[in-house]
Amino acid sequence: MGSPVDQHTTVPALPARVREATAPLVPGVAVAAVATALAMGVGRLLPTVSPLLIAIVLGAVAANTVHLPTTLRPGLTFSSKKLLRVGIALLGLQLMLSDIVGLGWGMIGVVVAIVVLGITGTMTVGRWLGLSWTQRLLIACGFSICGAAATAAVDGVVDAEEEEVLTAVALVVIFGTLMIPVVPLLARALGLDEHEAGMWAGGSIHEVAQVIAAGGAIGGGALAVAAVVKLARVVMLAPVMAVIGLQQRRRTDGAAEGTRPPLVPLFVVAFLACAAARSTGLVPDAVLTAAKTAQTALLTAAMFALGTGVHVATIRKVGPRPLALAALSTVWVAAIALTGVLLVN
Repeated sequence: MGSPVDQHTTVPALPARVREATAPLVPGVAVAAVATALAMGVGRLLPTVSPLLIAIVLGAVAANTVHLPTTLRPGLTFSSKKLLRVGIALLGLQLMLSDIVGLGWGMIGVVVAIVVLGITGTMTVGRWLGLSWTQRLLIACGFSICGAAATAAVDGVVDAEEEEVLTAVALVVIFGTLMIPVVPLLARALGLDEHEAGMWAGGSIHEVAQVIAAGGAIGGGALAVAAVVKLARVVMLAPVMAVIGLQQRRRTDGAAEGTRPPLVPLFVVAFLACAAARSTGLVPDAVLTAAKTAQTALLTAAMFALGTGVHVATIRKVGPRPLALAALSTVWVAAIALTGVLLVN
């Protein structure tokens, strides 16, 4: 049995180690927290603009106008990876599987087709354009599933180059934002009713917030169905990440066991667990409200951290090929969604 002196000298060791490990993270996480508060405040004043998109812009502006000290980098990297994964997991609490089933099996099939054909087509065209596998995959999943969150989730599985991730996120912001006015205008020109137009918006636009903005522009009847269709696409994040994880394991088959990625990333398992918990109806409303706020804050912090890596010189260096792929992917996904909606209705 140890003496009292031994006990008193060993107990503080763990907190000291924790402090030593977390101290480098504090400056960057603190800056991300301030930016998150600012982005969410602006989001409250402008409900049609996502705090995530505001945060990306803030990060990009900061990166290109002021010198960010290197002491911020560990905390910003932590925010863009670890906090992002927690935010994606909590995103599952927004999903009621019964609402998605309520779309009908026809529309569920359309959602699966949007994601599968969207990714496949984008990957194929990207190969023709000579882009790397990771760059194609980041754009394909971001445009086919749920925007910047999907792009960052893919990075969590395949560990892409930083400039590839930043390029894909920037393209999601650009093209998703352009679709907010374009989809309602085209829906009216094509003679779609509000229900059909809402389904098309939910099936084709990249970010959840962008879908909400477009659905509101179409009309009250479109907003609810647009959100549900979009969340059905979000559900596809889990199986797609599992497939990518399996492919990545095969690509790294010769690597040491410790360096091989997991078959299903832990944050994807947590995402599914949160969705299952929400679908039971047992999670109190107060918990759901708090979780939604936390999820938005975590993803906003992650997007700001990603934005700080968006340098104009880097975007120029990647050339026009990712831009061309993003444009073609946007049109391709929108065409699949429109065809599916018209067939189902």
